[in-house]
Amino acid sequence: MKCLFKCLLVFPVLFASAAWVATTEASDDLMAEITLDELLTKGEAFYKQPVSCWVCHGEAAEGRVGPSLQTGPSAATIWEQIQTNPQMGIIASELKPTDEDLVAVSLYIRKLSGLPVDQGMIFDLQTELTRLKSVQVKEVVNPKTQRDLDIEKVELFQSVLADWQRRAKTGSLKRTYVPRVLATFDAGEPKFSPQPGNTYFYENVGNASNPSVQPEGFTNAESSQVVVGNAKTKEVIASYMIPTPLRAAVHTTAMTPDGKYVYIVGSKEGTAYTKETLGTSATVLKVDALTLQPIKQFTIGGRFHHGQIFQDKYMLFDTFARDPDGLDIMLFDPETDTVIGGVRDEDLGGATYTAWTDNKFIYVLMEPTGYAPGSSTGVTGIRNMYRGKLVTMRPFWVAKIDPETWEVVQEYPLPGFRPDWIVIDSSSEYMYVTQADSKLTKINIDTGEYAWSAGTGIGPYGANLNADETEVWVADKGEGTGHFGRTITVLSAITGQVLETVFSGYQVDHVLLSPDGSEMWATSNGEGKIFVFDAKTRQRTHVIDMPLFGDPHGLVWVEYDDEGNSKVIRDQGGFHNGVSPVHPAEQTKAEPVGTHH
Repeated sequence: MKCLFKCLLVFPVLFASAAWVATTEASDDLMAEITLDELLTKGEAFYKQPVSCWVCHGEAAEGRVGPSLQTGPSAATIWEQIQTNPQMGIIASELKPTDEDLVAVSLYIRKLSGLPVDQGMIFDLQTELTRLKSVQVKEVVNPKTQRDLDIEKVELFQSVLADWQRRAKTGSLKRTYVPRVLATFDAGEPKFSPQPGNTYFYENVGNASNPSVQPEGFTNAESSQVVVGNAKTKEVIASYMIPTPLRAAVHTTAMTPDGKYVYIVGSKEGTAYTKETLGTSATVLKVDALTLQPIKQFTIGGRFHHGQIFQDKYMLFDTFARDPDGLDIMLFDPETDTVIGGVRDEDLGGATYTAWTDNKFIYVLMEPTGYAPGSSTGVTGIRNMYRGKLVTMRPFWVAKIDPETWEVVQEYPLPGFRPDWIVIDSSSEYMYVTQADSKLTKINIDTGEYAWSAGTGIGPYGANLNADETEVWVADKGEGTGHFGRTITVLSAITGQVLETVFSGYQVDHVLLSPDGSEMWATSNGEGKIFVFDAKTRQRTHVIDMPLFGDPHGLVWVEYDDEGNSKVIRDQGGFHNGVSPVHPAEQTKAEPVGTHH
């Protein structure tokens, strides 16, 4: 019988060493006088045990994390999988199935799937199983070096969980910073007139794209730009190029909750533009949303990385680098352009990368230091892993901060390396974390238990849930591998199973659900384009070219009501100001938390 029992997951197994070979226990005088009904009853009991087959393959064998079993695998096929598939290790270690168990569960799966079963099959299944076991390959045990033994102590994620020690300091970690205004500017004339009832998208684009197909004489723009377009027609309607003395590396689009101003990265204080690295501090430019021109340049004590709205009134910023007196994560009041409070790396016990929020807590992606200076530590580490210079790295984790007290209230060690992005569901029950070693992990926020970890495309970055929160779309940017990722992976949010790989463009790093829930928008740094996909059919519907091939980062939607008043309804952190298309689907099957096979 063709083997269709192989699980499709690629995440690390937590409960069984890869070197361990499973065994099953033989039954004396196997099924000498047992009836078909007795075996079916025994098979059903085995299938439905708490850590047994149904967890991965569904209550009706329809397939969940693992594939469908409705083709009716034989007892020999099931045994072969227990021997060779690491994801099946827990079946052998916890349940210790006998030959009789294997025959019984094979018959039950056939009955469950509507396939014929009869008394004569018992002998055939037993004979095939006995024949296969008689020619099994025995494990060769070779001597282990001391290094082998040392690695075995840390190679399982279970050891990380068992040995985890709090990284952050206890108590309030609140720090402050007072911004300094360096320059103010005339806002100029409006570049467009927003129409009441319309929605517009904003993009901050840089001048470092590298399109796969370049027109003759292609050169990058001299500076970054602020771009605005009609969200319905998918057309760019206005743009403005930032004066070159103010330009800097681009990494996000952030807007005030009222949709009146855009925040982008400005030049380094007191220094003319150079192709400086991201590991230096920089300024912030406050840009008028209608004229698209800067009105103010000020400091926040670091280089702006990502920004998003918090509680529809503040901004949450994280930084690539900071001044000695600056902050790595901060809450910012856009009404006064002042810092409310924030935290520094050293108080959190590692290097911060990006920060996210469910409008109550702040979730910070944390990296171990020492692989490179400053905030380059994580990306340098993962690059060296991909290049074979490292065989493993110290743990990465998520720190959960209560901004009321500025205390770290929980830490979540991660089963992988270099996390990039967090998606939090509408109920704040689960977070989905992309990791540059090509996986996505689902974590129960309250308990810290891991629902699943699943493979994605190469070097994932941004991710987003669809409107009913049954799918997660992951941008396969190629982070850490040279940024040559060219796809979007769509996974089941319930099981982690890959549903489809969607072709997009080079270096897509952000993917966001549109405010009406019907589309996924993906920004491509490499191509200088935005790709729009139908969220149901997963078909690409539009390609929006950025002016002068500017490389887009982030994405914000601004809605104007019938009186012409503006408000942000969507940014990279989520939906805002009472607008959301999210209507989670009712799940008919409870998801087992903490299972990993």
